[in-house]
Amino acid sequence: MTVEDERQLAGLKRSGALVRDILRAMLNEARPGVTGIELDRMAQEMMDRAGARSAPRAAYNFPGATCISIEGVVAHGIPDERPLREGDLINIDVSLDLDGYWTDSGASMVVGGKGTPEQNKLLETTKRAMTKGIYAAKAGQPINAIGKRVEAEANAAGFRVCNTLTGHGVGSHIHEEPTVWNHYVRSARQKLHEGLVITVEPFLTTGNGKIVEADDGWSLYPADMAPMAQFEHTIVVTRGTPIILTA
Repeated sequence: MTVEDERQLAGLKRSGALVRDILRAMLNEARPGVTGIELDRMAQEMMDRAGARSAPRAAYNFPGATCISIEGVVAHGIPDERPLREGDLINIDVSLDLDGYWTDSGASMVVGGKGTPEQNKLLETTKRAMTKGIYAAKAGQPINAIGKRVEAEANAAGFRVCNTLTGHGVGSHIHEEPTVWNHYVRSARQKLHEGLVITVEPFLTTGNGKIVEADDGWSLYPADMAPMAQFEHTIVVTRGTPIILTA
């Protein structure tokens, strides 16, 4: 989607604020003993109160309102009855449609808040790489400037980018063009333009970055089972500082 007027921008901001509030509430409630189903039910209730639709349910008939990926699963995890455990590395991804405006955000965390030094470094680096990628997204720059900055940040800290999981266009639907690579792709030289709505969502790992789909047809996990983290925001590209809709 490309924002064409203030009405559209206001709609995206409302949608992004709801995503932010739901994700924040879920992260705050993700404590030992709480289940993914309980977190997902809370998210669905917040969407219902606001008159919003879960994006994965609306677009793909996903089994949950949100994606909750727990220890070993890195993306598209189906909320289930497993209690969270102290030290679990989890990712929560919230996306929704509010009045025709679709936004998307995600974050990783360690349940209980006391991660290992390796977990904490991975989380800090992934969040920093996302931020660097966001601020590389300026109108007139090639889209591969985002992945170049993300990859440089990951490599400098000793991590690898998962090349197969990417950001994407969003706004009128949950997944639109363009693909927003998290590594440097020389041929991806499409110019970013003012008003373009995209997600920036790097996945960083200590392993080789290869991804395998689980038997449930949704959940993705690392082939080498190495720890992996993701952070994501939906942004609007401008000629200067991007507008972060889900911050």
